[in-house]
Amino acid sequence: MKTKLVIFGITGDLSTRKLLPALEQIISTGNFDELSIIGVSRRTLDIEQLLDSSLGSRGLASRMTGFSMDVSNAEDYLRLKDFIELGDDEQVLIYLSVPPVATPHIVEFLGQAGLNMPQVKLLLEKPFGVDLDSAHQMIDHVAKYYAESQIYRIDHYLAKEMTQNIVAFRGGNALFDHVWNRSAIEKIQVVALEKIGIENRAQFYEQTGALRDVLQGHLMQLLALTLMEIPRDFDWNDLAGLRLRALEQVQLADPALAIRGQYDGYADEAGNPGSLTETFAAVELNSTSPTWQGVPLILATGKSLDKKTTEVRVYFRKHHEAQTNRLIFKIQPFEGVEIELYTKKPGYDRQFEIQRLAFEYPEGVKLPDAYEQVLVDAINTKKNLFATSHEVLRAWEILQPVQQAWGMDPSSLEPYTKGIDLYRIIG
Repeated sequence: MKTKLVIFGITGDLSTRKLLPALEQIISTGNFDELSIIGVSRRTLDIEQLLDSSLGSRGLASRMTGFSMDVSNAEDYLRLKDFIELGDDEQVLIYLSVPPVATPHIVEFLGQAGLNMPQVKLLLEKPFGVDLDSAHQMIDHVAKYYAESQIYRIDHYLAKEMTQNIVAFRGGNALFDHVWNRSAIEKIQVVALEKIGIENRAQFYEQTGALRDVLQGHLMQLLALTLMEIPRDFDWNDLAGLRLRALEQVQLADPALAIRGQYDGYADEAGNPGSLTETFAAVELNSTSPTWQGVPLILATGKSLDKKTTEVRVYFRKHHEAQTNRLIFKIQPFEGVEIELYTKKPGYDRQFEIQRLAFEYPEGVKLPDAYEQVLVDAINTKKNLFATSHEVLRAWEILQPVQQAWGMDPSSLEPYTKGIDLYRIIG
């Protein structure tokens, strides 16, 4: 089908770092000959200059046109509609790569201009609200103009190759089927760590913080994939429903167990001496599912830590005097699966040591970037790697008591030294 991709914020950071490189890659496959791109910007767009600076090549130039408009002017959306010239056998993808504050009125003006016909798909970036109330408001506002089937809420972690492999690993290896439960598993940790601080994102980060930025969306989705039931007749089209069912059984263990911290020097970087924004957050959850009752579920994220990694750690229970085995899904920066096993150490003494059985993609294998998967799936109307409104709301419901507790107790924000080992904090 002929597809027109309209990108609001074409000259922005997300577009130049992620979307344009992803588009260059998927078009190079030769499978998207009917894809064209309309870049929306406030000023007249110099396409060749944009492509030179973001890609170092002009390969997309023949597929791309620019459209300048004032996104706060309703009449300009009528001009955009005329410019798109949507045919009966075509589809339009509208990607809002814009600051969160701009999203509501852009959606409203698009709807009022009639750019919400059934063959139009709306791609939205997080954050999807900053708490439960604002998430409800945002979802209700968008629903005035677009049906849920038209809305593609992007959580790019869901589109990462190794994230999808959590499902494939669990569903395709009967070896783990009988031990994926509370009888065999002691605890689960889902973490996203960064060595860098906030860099030049002070304004954004002061409005979000670690819990809203990473934990509420990315880590909740990784947890859902780890906990969800995988039926024998599993179909990828059922993935969103299975994730939601897992989240509906998850609850906060105790708001008092939630930890938040701020790395030394953050307030100066942010230009806000009295900042109460957390750069580290950890919560303990549990599940009411009979499969997982009693298993601590730890979610943690932070900046200016000792390393950069996103991973899911599954700790198996000790058997008699044996040590704890761990299975680790490595999401980034290196993707793979690692199992820690105890073996006899070579030598005359009967001592044990840890050996790692690891799967990594062979050298030279190019993995699709998450945004390639996002765009390809949206073009092909595959929604299983996008967050539904129900998932978004459920994640906020789970964390609402933490937000309320932190709002009432500013002293709960603990300072921490840059470069600290997160696992020393969460155990």
